Amino acid sequence: MPKNLIVGAGISGAVLANLIAEKSDEKVVVIDRRKELAGNIYDYKDKETGITVHKYGPHIFHTNNKEVWDFLSKFTEWHFFFLKPNAVFEGNICTIPFNLTTLYEVFSESMAQKIEEKLIKNYGYGKKVPILELKENKDEDLKFLAQYVYENMFKNYTTKQWGLKPEEIDPSVTARVPVYISHDNRYFQDKYQGIPMHGYTEMIKNMLNHKNITVKMNTDYKDISEKYDRVFYSGAIDEYFDYKYGELPYRSLKFDVQTINKEYYQKAVVTNYPNNYDFTRITEHKYFLDEKSDKTIISVEYPEKFELGKNERYYPISNPENQALYNKYKTEADSTKGLYFIGRLGDYKYYNMDLAVEKVFKFYNEELKK
Repeated sequence: MPKNLIVGAGISGAVLANLIAEKSDEKVVVIDRRKELAGNIYDYKDKETGITVHKYGPHIFHTNNKEVWDFLSKFTEWHFFFLKPNAVFEGNICTIPFNLTTLYEVFSESMAQKIEEKLIKNYGYGKKVPILELKENKDEDLKFLAQYVYENMFKNYTTKQWGLKPEEIDPSVTARVPVYISHDNRYFQDKYQGIPMHGYTEMIKNMLNHKNITVKMNTDYKDISEKYDRVFYSGAIDEYFDYKYGELPYRSLKFDVQTINKEYYQKAVVTNYPNNYDFTRITEHKYFLDEKSDKTIISVEYPEKFELGKNERYYPISNPENQALYNKYKTEADSTKGLYFIGRLGDYKYYNMDLAVEKVFKFYNEELKK
């Protein structure tokens, strides 16, 4: 009987396959029902323009974990890149996340200076204060700032993104939208940041290019007749168990990809639209790798409810009810010998790419390392 089957050729499945093949020197079969490698980090080179397109939305790799960075660096060179997005509100293009630079973009200098001094006094320079925490402050100017940011940058964006009111969303989600008390305009402050020089798909391809790894695309787990000692499943845990306890809710995304007959469409790789239109943001792909072309390619991003057979799972909806439902599946999974769930769909958690890799490292070291 073959030993190892990994379901899913995204970043979690690919990292685990490489570790088993290289460190354990064991044969691994990796399957995926999609035709393309790399899961939701799949990218491709547009034939007309030569621009690398992130099919499932913008992905910028960032981490403070040197082990993760060094591991991925074995499979790619890096284009060093800092994400500096902006947003349109009150008709102006402003820096996000809301920081001290943004203060001076939206308020008069005297007002901005007064608020800046109070922010530093109350919280300290370099701190990120979740918007809902800032609303609790008793200072009238800081309460005004909190309400201003809440109304202009957070409330409507959140409602569009999640289909929920902000107060209905788990604090771990709202904590991702801070006021940053700094003039650092980078979206991430991690030590290591970049985009694979030849794309994420190529990086995953290199990771799976190993004598012990066999990859089968366009292959559904349900169609596999061969039995394996161990199955590592990076797909949705509720789908594996045929939704016997019910579906785990997700938010999905729809992308309207357009080729525009001009050199640049916008001034940043990502521009958010929290208050206008039904979409949340526009991504201009040529910025990722600083690619040159007379034309440009944009993706207009529309959040929507996940529906089976219609779209893809992106963001688990984190709340106690959904966690309780996940726990039922997890209990059953834990009692099934030789079955392991990995990745964001297997764990029903949102992971940045670096955390997904860290989780696989931890899993391999604790469960599989000899």
